[in-house]
Amino acid sequence: MRTLHRSILCLSLILASATLTGCSQKFNDVNDTVKIALFGEADIKLDQDDIYNLPYASIYAKVSNGPQAFMVLALAESQTSLGQHQATSQQAKQLKWMSSDNGMLVTESGRLVKTLNLPQGNLIETISSQPDPLALGLHLPSTPTTWQRKIDWQPGYHYGYTLQSEFTRQKNTVIIVNEKPIEALHFTEIVTVSSLSIEYQNDFWLYPQTGKVLKSKQKLAPSLPYVEITLLKPYS
Repeated sequence: MRTLHRSILCLSLILASATLTGCSQKFNDVNDTVKIALFGEADIKLDQDDIYNLPYASIYAKVSNGPQAFMVLALAESQTSLGQHQATSQQAKQLKWMSSDNGMLVTESGRLVKTLNLPQGNLIETISSQPDPLALGLHLPSTPTTWQRKIDWQPGYHYGYTLQSEFTRQKNTVIIVNEKPIEALHFTEIVTVSSLSIEYQNDFWLYPQTGKVLKSKQKLAPSLPYVEITLLKPYS
């Protein structure tokens, strides 16, 4: 099985290199441009050595009850204009994780802010005039525990819905990442959409030292599914 995993990774790297050779101009101003992803009917699980030896940031992702996918970073873009997605630091990075069928997850500080080409529907936009507590560090006592944002999603004409969030720290939890147990800070986010009389819960597991999101379970929008993400190798 390990040999099979290595073969798949090598094949993916070759295909990615061929793709990038013909598209270098398109990504001229983007950091770490790589397109590799493995999606299948069964859960993908790679050996720890395979993950560490691949020189790119990587995640596991799972939409609803679908198969677990292994994805690596496709694009890392700096967000410099206030009001574009969220008013965070000028050094904030928007990370784009792409699948072989052109599906994409977009995250900022561990928050899913946009998706593309998911069969169930997509989160089109996330906008806030306030910094996301995830970006500030939920592990810090000074970080606000409430947040407000607006989102758009499809299918349907769902635009400008206001979401109110309240974060609460739970008991620390031991989770397994890359075959290793890690004690993580667990925070729940209760999201209220007053205009639809809907409430739901997101979960985030953080590195205690840095507050960076290690694992999450986030609902894309009121009528869209949950997405589970586990960070395997962080972007740096």
